[in-house]
Amino acid sequence: MSQEMIDPKVMQFISENKEAFEQELLMQAVTVNDKIEEILRIGNIDLINNAHKLVGFVSEAKKAELQFFAIEEGIAWAKHSLTLAFKLEWVSAIRRTFWNFIQEYVQQNNNAYTLAEIFVLEKNINSRIDHFLNEFFLSYSSYKDEEISTQKALVENLSVPIIPITDTTCILPLIGMLDYYRTTVIQEKVLNEISRLHLQTLIIDLSGILDMEHEVIDNLSKVIEGTKLMGCQTIITGLRPDVVRKMANLGIRFDGETKTLGTLQRALRSYL
Repeated sequence: MSQEMIDPKVMQFISENKEAFEQELLMQAVTVNDKIEEILRIGNIDLINNAHKLVGFVSEAKKAELQFFAIEEGIAWAKHSLTLAFKLEWVSAIRRTFWNFIQEYVQQNNNAYTLAEIFVLEKNINSRIDHFLNEFFLSYSSYKDEEISTQKALVENLSVPIIPITDTTCILPLIGMLDYYRTTVIQEKVLNEISRLHLQTLIIDLSGILDMEHEVIDNLSKVIEGTKLMGCQTIITGLRPDVVRKMANLGIRFDGETKTLGTLQRALRSYL
């Protein structure tokens, strides 16, 4: 018996008993059993057909095809946010069913393999299935990481909406909670946009900010200092009384060149 490919007679035995193989597989995968139609509908993933493909690639030692199949499956499951627990149970069920049929074949053929050959068979089959799982999870994780990065970039862009109003003036209206991470993102994007658009004036409207912690105020001061170093004047509008009071208590003052106006409307009248 080849140490690479499984005896074709075993695969012929499974093929001749395809219906029984599928019934055994469904019995082994109790939880997944009820989800087969749903997974097919949601992700167009045919679990039964894919089980036969996996067994075929493992049996024929098709390493490249097995790896590509694992990557393809990982992307499909990640794309449709299918549960990893189902995948683990399904592959475990395929493994158990595969071995049950190998055992039945050996028994029907008067112990066709020696003990040494069984050990080789076990090593080859299980290592290939483990390799499939490993490539599947790497593919799944890579897709999810890329998806998260894309969503993070989208959120960052939405949370720092720099709006041009003239060729040299932009508005940055800030709404919601400001934390250390968000002000760090603001600083990076503001400096990049000043350079890219050759801005001379940046109006930062804080009327949508209810409160700011000490480190956030400090970080915002660094944003203003950074714009000044790049030759851009900063106008602050809409400071709320609570924020001003906190700044006064902390002894924080904006640079003398930084103007503050009560409302965004006043700033727009002055700079449009």
